[in-house]
Amino acid sequence: MGIQSLIVILLIGAIAGWLAGQLMKGAGFGLIGNIVVGIVGAFVAGLVLPGVGLTLGGGIIGSIVSATIGAIILLVIVGLVKRA
Repeated sequence: MGIQSLIVILLIGAIAGWLAGQLMKGAGFGLIGNIVVGIVGAFVAGLVLPGVGLTLGGGIIGSIVSATIGAIILLVIVGLVKRA
């Protein structure tokens, strides 16, 4: 993996984490936290979305949308665990 790939992954993770934080109202974790949530969310989406038969296509926009959906799923799970 080159430096350009790493930068793209971090940018997509940051955007997806920020979007998920905005959509979940107050679930943001700061810049580093949002990047981590976005990257982990992309991993979660990679596991969950194909399992339910949902494909979003390729490209950066598809990656951001997919990672955002995964980040939202992750934030919902974190919220449920915090309440318990």
